[in-house]
Amino acid sequence: MARVVVNVMPKTEILDPQGQAVVRALGRIGVEGVADVRQGKRFEIEVNDSVTREDIEKMAETLLANTVIENFDVVFEAAE
Repeated sequence: MARVVVNVMPKTEILDPQGQAVVRALGRIGVEGVADVRQGKRFEIEVNDSVTREDIEKMAETLLANTVIENFDVVFEAAE
């Protein structure tokens, strides 16, 4: 078994209201100096050896990310 991580983030040109809300909240709790926050999603997926990188990318592109407004990257973590 291997663990694959798929990170999904809004494209840079897409407004991120959740990230903006975090920036505003940071100011309210006294944290200064944070210019921007982008909020995304992280998927941790356990796969066996029969699952290929192409399978993972197809999964991410068709199910995990809305590729019109989001980008994704795939990271294969070392097996434990």
